[in-house]
Amino acid sequence: MDYKVEIEILLKESILDPQGQAVEDGLEKLDYNNVSDVQVGKYIELELEDLASKEEASKQVEEMCQRLLTNPVIEDYTFEIEELEG
Repeated sequence: MDYKVEIEILLKESILDPQGQAVEDGLEKLDYNNVSDVQVGKYIELELEDLASKEEASKQVEEMCQRLLTNPVIEDYTFEIEELEG
């Protein structure tokens, strides 16, 4: 079975987000004064092929996030897995 995976990565709440702060400041300068708590992160989309189950896909994505795609010390992540038809 093939799966589509969407991974969202954000800095942990306790980590300073200078890029998010810069975006918030820029929006305020453009008179968007109702914007607060901006966070800038990463979005990764990938496909996994030939796996036996969604559980196996989840286990593989978890391992990818821990080993390469994120820095678990400073980042949190969530992901969604969708079974592809075909």
